[in-house]
Amino acid sequence: MQIRTLVYSGFRNLRDGKLDVSSRQVILKGENGQGKTNLLEAIYILCYGSSFRTQNIKDAVKTESSYFSLRSFFTDSNNLPRSSEVDLYGNEKTIIVDGKLIRDRKELIYNIPCIVFSHDDMEIVRGEPENRRRFFNQTMSMYDPVFFEDLRKYNRILRQRNTVIKERRLNLIDVYDTSLANAAIPLIKKRRQVCNEFLEIFPSFYSTVSGAESEIKIEYRPSWDENMSASDIEERLISQRETDIKMNTTTGGPHRDKFIITDEKGMFANTASTGQMRLASLILRSAQAEFYRKKTGQNPVLLIDDVLLELDSKKRARYLEALGNYSQAFFTFLPDEKYFDDMLNLPDTKIYNVKDGGFELESQR
Repeated sequence: MQIRTLVYSGFRNLRDGKLDVSSRQVILKGENGQGKTNLLEAIYILCYGSSFRTQNIKDAVKTESSYFSLRSFFTDSNNLPRSSEVDLYGNEKTIIVDGKLIRDRKELIYNIPCIVFSHDDMEIVRGEPENRRRFFNQTMSMYDPVFFEDLRKYNRILRQRNTVIKERRLNLIDVYDTSLANAAIPLIKKRRQVCNEFLEIFPSFYSTVSGAESEIKIEYRPSWDENMSASDIEERLISQRETDIKMNTTTGGPHRDKFIITDEKGMFANTASTGQMRLASLILRSAQAEFYRKKTGQNPVLLIDDVLLELDSKKRARYLEALGNYSQAFFTFLPDEKYFDDMLNLPDTKIYNVKDGGFELESQR
């Protein structure tokens, strides 16, 4: 699986054009603000139909433009030629796969498995519980369309229940309690299973790269006990109803689940240094890639956005070794990052200099 060509117009600061990315490693070198991350964002949107940088995809439209258009030509796991396109005109987003207009984003997201490594990943480790829920939701949705649909269903019912509460149409709430209880159970069970399986990868990765014996782990703490039946959950919803009405929202459920990162000292974010949290966030993404490989037998596309600077040379070497196989990887570097010379000399590599949204081929191996 490999992206061969990217075509873009009206996107961020990128000069409208076409870029040949038909190599296993594509390295983007340039100063900050020149367009390296913007290209990675364009690839991510082509993979998932959404951005990893903003919740409002309209932010990605070039200042002087009223639209953006992105297109990728790629080969799939069977080496067959494929294409995908994401266009945004005003508030209307159009997604086309292999020349066919699609109505549901799930028809896009399983074509190019893509994992982005960015500075914002630090928030998975030290940020709000929502960030860790999002990470695990993404991890599971990458390979399990049933979980993706279960999550959609739960969120849809949750929104409806919250609307009923806010509008004080409380005669309907019993119906939504029943629906929410039944929708919650598969999410809780699958999250427990995946967290247990993830623990077979993440702690050993962290120990290998950090070079330290650490008891780092992730604990899943569901809002509702995982042994509760649907009727048990309904009773819980009834007992918390007065609080929900007062707070104008549903105060319990899988949308309140927690994934807690701990080590032998307790809560990891409370005692870890910035460097340790940065390393943990990198390892989480590597573990996500390895987890996907184990589940599907396929290697993902990696988008690695200038996140290795804060690691010392030994940790960088161990990290790159632990990164594992990938079908294709895009790396962004600053121009003077000389300690990556060995990587720059890998076979099947294109190196582009990036300036003012343009891409100039420096070398190809």
